[in-house]
Amino acid sequence: MRYIVALLALWLAFPAHAQLFSDSDARKAILELRGRLADQDRALLQRDAELAARLDRLETAQRNQLELANQTEVLRQDIARLRGQIEALTNEVATLQKRNRDLYGDLDARLKKMEPSNVTVEGRPVAVDRTEQSSYEAALAQFRASDFKSALSGFQQFVARYPQSAYVPVAQYWIGSSHYAMKDYRSAIAAQQILVDRFSDSTRAPDALLSIAESQLQLGDKRSANRTLGRLIKEYSESEAAKVARERLPATR
Repeated sequence: MRYIVALLALWLAFPAHAQLFSDSDARKAILELRGRLADQDRALLQRDAELAARLDRLETAQRNQLELANQTEVLRQDIARLRGQIEALTNEVATLQKRNRDLYGDLDARLKKMEPSNVTVEGRPVAVDRTEQSSYEAALAQFRASDFKSALSGFQQFVARYPQSAYVPVAQYWIGSSHYAMKDYRSAIAAQQILVDRFSDSTRAPDALLSIAESQLQLGDKRSANRTLGRLIKEYSESEAAKVARERLPATR
């Protein structure tokens, strides 16, 4: 390009010497210059087109990147929102699960209280109400703790509240035993007599007769004690209480 411009400058600067070239040579040189200029123009146009296309591609890529960045930001916000919703739902589920566990636990506890409990009373398996069992065991615990007054009240309330309970014969025996422990021998005799009269087939009946005899001896009534021990030996001869009665019998004569 600089070469062509220099030739043109020389040719324009020295018109007087233009005649040194023949017309054909001048025409040829001009045509050659025009050809070169045309080639350079085409090259420049092609390069401009290539640059324009490249710029367009860059702008398109930039727009795509910007759009992608916007989409990424939208996705990031959506993910953050979903995470928050998931966390809230997780907390809600955990709360509901705890509430259900507490509810089921409470229902289970109530059902267990209502369901009969299988226990052995006087050597026989029986089903008793759990509240009934708890009431009996509470009174028995008081007796074992030597709180005989509270035990007496507990067993009396139990018999009144659960008159059909399998525990009644045993509770009646402990009523008499509580009276005896508090040295109320007449009340002890009356309580044990109820057991013997109403529940003669109870395993506690022999013990009740022995307790009656002991109370009679404490009251100084040897004759009654002798009759009671004799009845015990006759009616419950194979019982452990009968063995004790045989040992005590001489003291009543």
